Amino acid sequence: MYGTSRADFPRRIVCLTAETAEIAFLLGAGDRVVGVPGTARRPEAAREKARVGGFTTFKLERILALEPDLVLAFSDLQRDVVRDLIGAGVTVLCTNQRSFDEILDAILVIGGALGCERQARELIRDVQDDLRQVREYSAAWPDRPRVYFEEWMDPLIAGIRWVSEAIEIAGGSDVFAELREKRAAPERIVATQDVVERDPQIILASWCGKPVDAARIASRPGWARIAAVKSGQIHEIDGADILSPGPSLVHGVRRIHEIIQAFQATG
Repeated sequence: MYGTSRADFPRRIVCLTAETAEIAFLLGAGDRVVGVPGTARRPEAAREKARVGGFTTFKLERILALEPDLVLAFSDLQRDVVRDLIGAGVTVLCTNQRSFDEILDAILVIGGALGCERQARELIRDVQDDLRQVREYSAAWPDRPRVYFEEWMDPLIAGIRWVSEAIEIAGGSDVFAELREKRAAPERIVATQDVVERDPQIILASWCGKPVDAARIASRPGWARIAAVKSGQIHEIDGADILSPGPSLVHGVRRIHEIIQAFQATG
């Protein structure tokens, strides 16, 4: 069992996702992080750590060579590497957040595991304050534009719950809000005709590391009738800002808010 002094908490931490690395650094535990995924971008110092693989393409030997006493993982998508690490005797903390509330809970859980509960609560307050400012600003708008978020393009996959919530916080109305309860991507597959029928005024896309092709989106059969296509309202959102369930979502919310604000100004 870990004791109450910082020396008794994990000293060699490997993070398997960008958001767990970001959280560890923001909590002041960056000096204890010895490995990160290739997707880690924030903060800059995280990029200097040893790379242990991609989101689902890890080399067990590479992780074990770092001799971690704690590995931070995320979601059922990493269950295979989590299983192998546990089988090798490594302690793993795997969170599975999908909503903003669950993200804040995950920050607190990770903070507790690292001996940084106070810092975790401070980070949570900072995130809440940032989101509150955006929410209060957008609440003054009389209308909320219809927004479609595309997480993948073949097949079309609508946004996960935290993306749907981000759209609402930023001042938009998610045209597939009913799918936010679906935790797995295959459950959020939508038909091209469904998008046409819901006629979004703004299309946002982030294709999981693949560059978004706005022209390809606009040229889909029947999509010329969509309001967002007619007005050129197709925008790429950086995956680091919207697809990692951690503090960086604040950047995504702000970016979506800027897009909606500019749209409102044209109305």
